[in-house]
Amino acid sequence: MDSPAAQFIDHTLRSEASEWRTWANGDPSVGGLGVYGASVGAIRGTVRDALRRHRDLQHDDITALASELWATPVFERRLAAIVLLQEQTDLLTGNDLTRIEGFLRDARVPDLIQPLTLDVVRPLLARLTGVEADRAQRIVARWATSDADSLRAAAALL
Repeated sequence: MDSPAAQFIDHTLRSEASEWRTWANGDPSVGGLGVYGASVGAIRGTVRDALRRHRDLQHDDITALASELWATPVFERRLAAIVLLQEQTDLLTGNDLTRIEGFLRDARVPDLIQPLTLDVVRPLLARLTGVEADRAQRIVARWATSDADSLRAAAALL
């Protein structure tokens, strides 16, 4: 069962759908993911609206919401999870790389891998210091030799 914030995002994304965008539903171009047909602008606006409606969301709430959105294999929900993390990057810690690694493993397409890597992981890595930064660098080094294409792609972008 989705949280109220996830329900709001899902409902709004479905409402913002455009029928002509749904041609890709299940297509290899979106990694076989479902497609609602919402535009990137609608996704960004929906996440901003959700954050305004749910101003009390803290770190654990944000990461849990991102996981809720990601759990359903629909492109727009996954992009909304990335936009959410982009908007809240300052709340993320080095420990969140484990969750992000899971997202990257299951990202399937460059349109999810690139923004997650460049707009979430890169700024997170830039903020980390000391032991946390060292640990994060070891994680990224491991990604570079991973058996998962998406992790290798992410490491190459960093």
